[in-house]
Amino acid sequence: MKRRSFIQRMSLLSGAAFISLNSSAFNGLKRDTVIKGTVLSGKKGVEGVVVSDGYSVVKTDFKGSYSIEPHEKATSIFLSTPAGYEFRTNDSVVKHYEKLGVRNNYDFHLQPLGRDDSKHKFIIWADPQVKNKKDVQQMMETSVPDVQRLLRSMDRKTLIHGICVGDIVWDNHALFEDYNLAVSKMGIPFFQALGNHDMDYRKGGDETSDVTFKEIYGPTYYSFNRGKAHYIVLDDVRYLGVEREYDGYITEAQLDWMAKDLQYVDKEQLLIINLHIPVHNSVKNNEAFYELLKGYKHVHIMSGHTHFNKNVVKNGIYEHNHGTVCGAWWTGPICEDGTPRGYGVYDVDGTDLKWYYKSTGLEREKQISISVDQLTNQIRLIANVWNWDPEWKVEYFLDDRPMGLLENQIGYDPLAVTLYKGDQLPVGRTFPEPRKTDHIFVAHFAPGVKKVKVVATDRFGDRFSEETKV
Repeated sequence: MKRRSFIQRMSLLSGAAFISLNSSAFNGLKRDTVIKGTVLSGKKGVEGVVVSDGYSVVKTDFKGSYSIEPHEKATSIFLSTPAGYEFRTNDSVVKHYEKLGVRNNYDFHLQPLGRDDSKHKFIIWADPQVKNKKDVQQMMETSVPDVQRLLRSMDRKTLIHGICVGDIVWDNHALFEDYNLAVSKMGIPFFQALGNHDMDYRKGGDETSDVTFKEIYGPTYYSFNRGKAHYIVLDDVRYLGVEREYDGYITEAQLDWMAKDLQYVDKEQLLIINLHIPVHNSVKNNEAFYELLKGYKHVHIMSGHTHFNKNVVKNGIYEHNHGTVCGAWWTGPICEDGTPRGYGVYDVDGTDLKWYYKSTGLEREKQISISVDQLTNQIRLIANVWNWDPEWKVEYFLDDRPMGLLENQIGYDPLAVTLYKGDQLPVGRTFPEPRKTDHIFVAHFAPGVKKVKVVATDRFGDRFSEETKV
């Protein structure tokens, strides 16, 4: 589709949806109050599948049938794809929904996987955030091939999907088409969450800010299953109705829906919750969100937005705030905290979860950057262990002599300072600046040392090392 026709179509759809939302959605449609449907696998109904309009949540009966009374603001009917079935996609973009219209019946067809899915993998893309065709070219030449290489390194029978946690584009909605092409080239099912740069501005308030996103990707909050893992995708960006003003907030409608969705999720299951803005410190009503998760033993949150990498455990919940696909807005190879641009790779085994950060263009073993500099009468070592959390152990060696643990500090990454510090850097987009991070490790030692090595051991016992000559 050409860019101009794409923009025109989006404008017409956005305008129509704005009128619809402001006149009580679907008042003019001639359909029954209650709609019905069947979830089928072949010719057989599938029992116990969760179906929702984003407000009510129901399950199919023993025949695979459901009935639901859509809310006046509902725009789609979607199912929570059950474990054991393939994800329904359109060129790898997941399509687990049907847009509501004048019909009274919406059926869904599922294809069995034909194998156990308790072991599977997924990747998290945060903030591809392409603004123009040059950004798209970088994404296509670096990030997409990196994922393709990762997939080739796995057994061909590996079950793997992707989730983008927002800021798919950078206010340029015509580039959704380019992102979708990137997804199709990676060739795995990809789910999407809404980011602040994916919203429609100047069309009204929060209720109209997701019109274009919904037209292309469907509902902004939903769930799905694979193995013993239950995945939830939320929209935690609240548009405040003025230009680009927004805050981190999960609407009461979403929290109500999430509570209903979780009624069908065992407390022992693995919960993977995906959204854009970090919950632990940037979602205003995060306590209401955490309250819904009480009693669940295995909960992980996947977020983006910040353009740095940070791991936080709060209320017993592990939040992975990811470094970005675009790094510092496609201006250099690293984020503002020194984390290489890249993405998270996750390995699910039942309710157990393991992970690592995959830097674009680098091997999986590359998890540390180190630098040494000469001070007045000593040498300073700075190590950046970008996916560190408090369960890691970071040690150092001077000329192969073990020196014990490195001191953890909050500080700047030296390369980020070189690339981004100052109002003239980086060239083209000068707003990125080096950002302090909690995954910096420092040691000082006397001159005369010839070689420095840092060894970091993650919470799973995997060891990563980096060394340099002094």
